[in-house]
Amino acid sequence: MIKYLIIAAASIAVALLIVSYTGPLFVPPVKPITKDSLIKRGEYLVTIMGCNDCHTPIKMGPKGPERDMDRMLSGHPDFIPVSGFDTVTMKSWALMGLTGTAMIGPWGSSFAANLTSDATGIGNWSEAQFRKVFKEGKFKGLDGNRMILPPMPWENYVNVKDEDISAIFAYLKSTKPVHNVVPEHVSPDKLSTYLQQKPADKKL
Repeated sequence: MIKYLIIAAASIAVALLIVSYTGPLFVPPVKPITKDSLIKRGEYLVTIMGCNDCHTPIKMGPKGPERDMDRMLSGHPDFIPVSGFDTVTMKSWALMGLTGTAMIGPWGSSFAANLTSDATGIGNWSEAQFRKVFKEGKFKGLDGNRMILPPMPWENYVNVKDEDISAIFAYLKSTKPVHNVVPEHVSPDKLSTYLQQKPADKKL
């Protein structure tokens, strides 16, 4: 009889412990984050965030306009200057070049940046710089620089998690380097003078 009472008491004690325990019943092992997994995560994020839509120039292919993947994420080609346009229209509209990497509006001109691992891209950037682009919208992630211009919607990315920014940075650092010095922003007051220059002089 005593034996059964001891077993019953032990069973009740175990049941009470199980009921009162609020932690996970099974803790899965933590999978280590490898460089490869970080890069793959970054590639996925760059894809769903549509980075190629603005930073990979468009070219004419056999079936019409297509992304120039030989220049993937290299920004506005330095050999394509801004052509003339209707300045009256610019007061009410934003105009985009045929490559999809240059835009003109009331802010002047803006050009998609080179995001490749080349030194003319983000090859020499620190991760802190890259994070500042997301969090503060600073051009090239440097204090004292101007704000990033349209059409880059950096305000949409201020809540991106730090680990995701790290993944994106790791992926971009792994991309094929494309040497391409993207032209500098041209302010509205200097745009007319810029357009009057010879094409060779427009490689700012």
